Amino acid sequence: MSLYLHGLGHFHPENEITNQFLTDLDIGTNQEWIEERVGIEARRTVLPLDYIRDTRNRDTSQALDAAVYTHAETGRRASEMALQRAGIERDDVGMLIAGSCSPDMMSPADACTIAGALEMEVPSFDVNSACTSFHVAMYMLSMMRPEALPDFVLIVTPESLTTAVDYNDRAAAVLWGDGTTAAVVSTRVPSRIEILGNSLESSPAGHDKVIVPSFGHFWQEGRTVQMFAIKKTVRILRRLQKAYADAERDLHFIGHQANLRMLEAVCRQCDIDDDRHHFNVVDFGNTGAAGAPGVVSMNWDRWTGRDDIALIGVGSGLSWSGHVLRFRESP
Repeated sequence: MSLYLHGLGHFHPENEITNQFLTDLDIGTNQEWIEERVGIEARRTVLPLDYIRDTRNRDTSQALDAAVYTHAETGRRASEMALQRAGIERDDVGMLIAGSCSPDMMSPADACTIAGALEMEVPSFDVNSACTSFHVAMYMLSMMRPEALPDFVLIVTPESLTTAVDYNDRAAAVLWGDGTTAAVVSTRVPSRIEILGNSLESSPAGHDKVIVPSFGHFWQEGRTVQMFAIKKTVRILRRLQKAYADAERDLHFIGHQANLRMLEAVCRQCDIDDDRHHFNVVDFGNTGAAGAPGVVSMNWDRWTGRDDIALIGVGSGLSWSGHVLRFRESP
């Protein structure tokens, strides 16, 4: 079954957590330490910087009240960009799916609050697969009967992971940033971007390796998770290279924006040239499910009719997923 991408949008909050800001917190980190391990220079946050500085976010139950933006608002902003790029109106959307590592509330679903902010009265629900939520929503739609779906579906991945970070924990503090991505997709209406080779795999035996508790701080088994992410990303990328490499087309790579060092390791193993590797993790940190599609969105005007993008996600669960975005000059 065909699946088409019509438009992408993104949003990042204005507040910036620089490496100098983290150094000034005196948690045992500095520019050199961060650069060597993760290659991240800055991150965006929905939290006021004074709140982080004064409280270190010790009590995560206070973070939602302190946040400058809700998922409803960041989702609305990213969605409006995606709709504008798709050339459709809000009333054209017949379903909204959201997914996040850290939804604003247990209930209602983020999808419902985002739809409310957009003034949409459509079926709305969450698909929670942490950092692979965007990919899982795509995978789910690719298995559905086109006649059972509306013409256009909006997928939104709002992430405010800094609200789950303990800012006394340097290992977590250097990684996470906040951002939201939205996509307009269709199984029925062709566009110039076709989504090919959807895949999803999971290893629930590793469910305890990455955790974002309902009330508590993010935790992961860092080295284990990084090795897992590299291994699975390489496996997916090699499969997509074999299936879709074409001498007449340019195959680009956009991986899960966990950290730059992980992505560089994948590029070395899969022979990806620098000009075919695209990322935003250096300036925005790990934005969870919003990361990889956000890179595509931030470069929206650069893609041509000969570009293919291998888009790959890995996340807690453990789960891994990927597909190719194939751009054409016209539908």
